[in-house]
Amino acid sequence: MELLVLILNKTEYLKDLLSEFVEHDIKGATILDSQGMAHNLYEYNELKFVGSLRMLLDPDHKESKTVLLVIEKEKIPVVSQIVNKVTGGLNHPDTGIIFTLPVNYIEGLGDKK
Repeated sequence: MELLVLILNKTEYLKDLLSEFVEHDIKGATILDSQGMAHNLYEYNELKFVGSLRMLLDPDHKESKTVLLVIEKEKIPVVSQIVNKVTGGLNHPDTGIIFTLPVNYIEGLGDKK
């Protein structure tokens, strides 16, 4: 099992992503509200110049969504394909990132170990 973390900056794609996940039998995602460092520092007057530029270029981008999925390793390429299809590609700036971490212990997923 792996913990797949998707930090989605383009939050307008979240509903479509989740729908695609369900269609591919990928369930159990946890979604957290999150915020990037530059935006947070701007709010605390620590990074006025960079924050000002960011607000000028993308004033509506205030928060991100962090999607957590504990999934079988074999499903990682499927999730990656879905995310890239729905978002138009994570290679585009400020869209999001995916990474995985091994899960060495798990309880609470029924018969999955």
